[in-house]
Amino acid sequence: MRVTELRWRCLPFDALHARTLYALLQLRTEVFVMEQACIFQDMDGADAACFHLLGEAADTGVLVASARLVPAGLKFTEASIGRVVTRPDARGGGLGHVLMREAVSALHGLWGVQPIRIGAQARLEAFYRQHGFVPDGGIYIEDGIDHIEMTRAA
Repeated sequence: MRVTELRWRCLPFDALHARTLYALLQLRTEVFVMEQACIFQDMDGADAACFHLLGEAADTGVLVASARLVPAGLKFTEASIGRVVTRPDARGGGLGHVLMREAVSALHGLWGVQPIRIGAQARLEAFYRQHGFVPDGGIYIEDGIDHIEMTRAA
């Protein structure tokens, strides 16, 4: 899927319409469960307290990218960005970088400029470093995958 223009929306959980929520959960399952061959509980009870950044193809409305913006105190002491995901057929053109820039900007817009902590898949450390995140601790296993906590200064 070639995406030339995206429309970004950042919505609290209760503002997600049923079809939007379905598309979001379908994308997360496609990538985090099926593609990564990882059986885990994606719906962890935190979504309702978070904002959801949605990147949709402007011409079709198809969801191609998403991230979960987590308020401080819910997952970590700091605010966080999680469930960062792009459609497999929309990758290769820098969409992940656009998504991370949008996610940081949206988080700061919601809760002010502040430090951000993430629990990143260790294989993506270099990607997150490009967005100002630095390792903050060692590798740990979560759902059978190597992860590392990383922080981004305010």
